[in-house]
Amino acid sequence: MVEKISVYLAGPLFSRSEIEGGRFLKEEIERGLGDRVEVVWPFETASGTTEEIFHANLSALRRSALMVAILDGAQVDDGTAWEVGYHCALFGRRAIGIRTDIRKAGEASESIVNLMIELSCRAVVKDVPCLLAELERALDEMVI
Repeated sequence: MVEKISVYLAGPLFSRSEIEGGRFLKEEIERGLGDRVEVVWPFETASGTTEEIFHANLSALRRSALMVAILDGAQVDDGTAWEVGYHCALFGRRAIGIRTDIRKAGEASESIVNLMIELSCRAVVKDVPCLLAELERALDEMVI
């Protein structure tokens, strides 16, 4: 049996719609790739004091070779942006961003989001089928 790859699901968790959106995305990833991945979603794993939550998230980020980052909003959530940057520093461009928001959020007309976030991602996709396809490619590249 092959060990599952840990995928960290980053995104804002401050409203009912953000939580439901994160839950939906986690379930779709598990439905599409569950035999290959374990999705780590801070909403389900982090509890305790703010310091305990911070350290639990750091630990999850360190053990997750891949990341999916929810990049919706007028601007990318600041905590998500930090997690993308930290993950990029650890692993290189391994995050896959998903942005379903139709608003422009970058510096130039061709930008999807802020250039530091966009270039910290191996890809930024627009929907779940494209996300699953990009995760498949990333997983296939990791196989020795």
